[in-house]
Amino acid sequence: MEPPFVPEYDRPEAPGVWMNFDNTVSLYHIVEPEDSFEQAAQALFALLREAQTRFPDWPRILYLDVRGHRGDRAGFDADFFEFQQDFLFATVAPFTTAVDTPLTGPLLNPDVQRNDVPDQLVIGPPESGSPEEGASTR
Repeated sequence: MEPPFVPEYDRPEAPGVWMNFDNTVSLYHIVEPEDSFEQAAQALFALLREAQTRFPDWPRILYLDVRGHRGDRAGFDADFFEFQQDFLFATVAPFTTAVDTPLTGPLLNPDVQRNDVPDQLVIGPPESGSPEEGASTR
C-alpha cells in the first residue's frame, strides 16, 4: 500500500525549523559531543513544538545528525544508539511524516502523522521500574 504522502528529502543547511517548497516543514537538529541524552531530547522536542506552532498540522520531516558519541553500538555510544533506536521512534516519530537519522537513514512513518503535540517532554525512570531512563509526553 502506498503511503498517503511521500515528502521530498532535502536536509536544510542549518539546524532549526524550515518551511519547504512542497508545503512540508523540515526540523533539523545536530547533537553535539557535549550534549547529554536529556539535552538532545528536550532540544528535539522543542523543535517539534515550534514546528507545530508555526506551521500547524503541516507534514514534518525530522533530520538528525549526531557528532561525537561514538561507540560499539552501530557506531554510537549506548545513549545515542538508544536515542535513535528507541526514544526517537517511541516519542518523536509519531509526530512526523518522515525521519532521517545516521542510524536508520530516511524512513517514512507508516501511520498518519499525529498533530496533537504534547506541551512537554518528561524524562525519568519508566513506570515499569526498569533502571533505564524512560520518556513520556504530557
